[in-house]
Amino acid sequence: MNRTTAFPRRFYTDLHPFLEDVAWLVRHRAQLHLVRTLLTPAFRERLMLAVTAVNRCRYCSFAHTRMAPAAGVSNAEIARILNQTLDDCPPDEAPALAYAYHWAETDATPEAAARERLICEYGILRAGAIEAVLQMIRVGNLMGNTFDYLLFRISGGRFGAIADDRHERNNPDH
Repeated sequence: MNRTTAFPRRFYTDLHPFLEDVAWLVRHRAQLHLVRTLLTPAFRERLMLAVTAVNRCRYCSFAHTRMAPAAGVSNAEIARILNQTLDDCPPDEAPALAYAYHWAETDATPEAAARERLICEYGILRAGAIEAVLQMIRVGNLMGNTFDYLLFRISGGRFGAIADDRHERNNPDH
């Protein structure tokens, strides 16, 4: 059984990818500063929830489902985003949320055409701010999942997994 089957969530497999992700954040710190002025708190939370829905970090999910209402995101909307449904999301944010799902599903390597559509829709500055939010939450997601993976390994699979992980391991065809 390979590690992916035993622990189905994405996590850092060694130090190099983690350092690359942190280096990206450092190199793009100007974009990180623009995030607060270019994106509303609710939009930022929706983006973070979308990436977290794909990466399934239980720590980020817990934190952002509690922070999002304070930013103006309803509990019903949080549930829809975590279920990867764009119904009733703000129409001007739907392209970015669809991109966020794609970005996370492709492990932060979106198709060039998808990135181009994001830039066309939001402009280079806002698209950069959106990608900065996605990168920030990715680091958090993968760090949380890496911690869970270590718990999983140390405990022989008793700790670190979440209910969905156990279901996937027990039903590999699902």
